[in-house]
Amino acid sequence: MAGDPGVRRVLCCLVLAMLGCSCAGTGAARPAAPSPVAYKLSRAETAFLDTLERRTFSWFWDLSDAKTGLTPDRWPTKSFSSVAAVGFALTAYPIGAERHYVTRTAAAERVLTTLEWFWRAKQDSTATGATGYHGFFYHFLDPATGTRFKDVELSTQDTALLLAGVLFCQSYFDRSDPREFRIRAVAESLVDRVEWDWATVRPPSIVLGWDPEHGFMKEDWGGLNETAILHVIALGSPTHPAADGVWKHYTKTYRWGSDHGQEYLGFAPLFGHQYTQVWVDFRGIRDGYMRAKGVDYFENSRRATLAQRGYAIENPQGYRGYGPDFWGLTACDGPLDATLELHGRKRTFMTYAARGTCFTETRDDGTVAPTAAGGSLPFAPEVALPALMSMRDRYGGEVFGRYGFVDALCPTLDETVRIQMGRIVPGVGWFDSDQLGIDQGPILAMAENLRSGLVWRHMRKNPHIVRGLKRAGFTGGWLDAGNGAR
Repeated sequence: MAGDPGVRRVLCCLVLAMLGCSCAGTGAARPAAPSPVAYKLSRAETAFLDTLERRTFSWFWDLSDAKTGLTPDRWPTKSFSSVAAVGFALTAYPIGAERHYVTRTAAAERVLTTLEWFWRAKQDSTATGATGYHGFFYHFLDPATGTRFKDVELSTQDTALLLAGVLFCQSYFDRSDPREFRIRAVAESLVDRVEWDWATVRPPSIVLGWDPEHGFMKEDWGGLNETAILHVIALGSPTHPAADGVWKHYTKTYRWGSDHGQEYLGFAPLFGHQYTQVWVDFRGIRDGYMRAKGVDYFENSRRATLAQRGYAIENPQGYRGYGPDFWGLTACDGPLDATLELHGRKRTFMTYAARGTCFTETRDDGTVAPTAAGGSLPFAPEVALPALMSMRDRYGGEVFGRYGFVDALCPTLDETVRIQMGRIVPGVGWFDSDQLGIDQGPILAMAENLRSGLVWRHMRKNPHIVRGLKRAGFTGGWLDAGNGAR
């Protein structure tokens, strides 16, 4: 490991520190930055968030493998491990340390175990027996072996979500003791190893993925969607960065429009407005596209959230329960793939799907995901918190249990029929039985960002994130206040 670039870079930073200089990501002073979200929590809201965060954190802490760090895609249904869920788990552990759910030492040990496992995991082009290739990782992994699950693709986006958690831990664990030094070093090595230039098949765009059987996929990423974080990390790479112009390519397919009283950059499922901002504080900083519109991405996500709530209040398809405190369409589970007649009306339901609504499209079957409101907590707490609290109060243990919220619920499907997953409570609705790591993660992280700005605060000092934002053309606010990124 002594010869790894991550270790060398951290050693250089320590030398600079002894000389009286600083190096972001290894204990550097925090830059000037926005204050936490301006929303005063009531006593009841504080108590609710205390419970919600503790239970959701426990999902990651209890269910991730303590020997490898691998996190299940879902629970309690037996499943493969999700690389993206590991990224959210890595984001959860420092939150747990800050909230004293676990000690800082225990959190650091779990993080280091995870990072070192991924560093040592086999990187190879073989169809079986490998965990990744060219620094990227397969979308899903066998939980027993940690190798590629069946024939899934090497995923650029899921690797980016993993790296986002890695970078957060790199900046959070900034003390000088050997364990935290090692976290920063291995994190650096993992970031350095990812060859974004290899994944630039049709410059300057970044490909969705690769597999040993067919090679590169035929599609490239374009926006707006969940991959803004991918592009920021790729542009910030110190060793294999994405090509110049990739952000412009990402934004060229943007669609601006109006919906339910809001004018904003559209993407129907809310996760596309939330995932990147789990880690990146977009308040007050803008790229060229948003400068021309006079808003930032944070405000854009607020508008998307309010538009979805407006849709639920209007309830054009007459779904049961929809209203000001019951809304939220995003990627989530659903009851079945079938068309049924309920209450004198035909309804077409879906299992797992990217539900959503805006001026671009509407995909809705009456299934609401708590993570949709949870992931929007910092953007619109005055409507997101009442929605979550109302779901818990209205449906109790059917929707909120040991590890927080279930993934989804559908009050419209309240008659006993044969379903593919979950359970139906007659007269009440359908409730998922599972929780998904990629939906639990935004709930926990965004609740904490609302309350303390913890993830944002540390990521603002990460040199890879700062570098990536600047290469993408972002300016203003905390980004111009000076960060020391090299």
